[in-house]
Amino acid sequence: MEAVRDTSRSRGEAAQAGRAHISELPGFVTGDALASAVLTAAAPHRMAVYDQRVQRALETLGLTLTKASGRYGRYMHLLDQLLTHSGPLGNGWTARDIDTALFWIGRK
Repeated sequence: MEAVRDTSRSRGEAAQAGRAHISELPGFVTGDALASAVLTAAAPHRMAVYDQRVQRALETLGLTLTKASGRYGRYMHLLDQLLTHSGPLGNGWTARDIDTALFWIGRK
């Protein structure tokens, strides 16, 4: 919880640190969906959920997020970039708002 709440780290660095800590728990070694939900519950103002629908939406939008190790940290870095470069239309949006939008874009 401390790692993802640490505002001295970028959102991506905090996500990567949180993911590293949670990977020590049974059931969290591989895959980012469940881990991202737990980390988002720990820091809902900073983190966001990742799942297959989000992956589909990113691909639909032409954004690349590979399955390589560290994916959740890269995902959060990508969301941070979207928040930073959204301009006035994104004022007040959070990473969680973007993940919710991606969820709906990526549904089948």
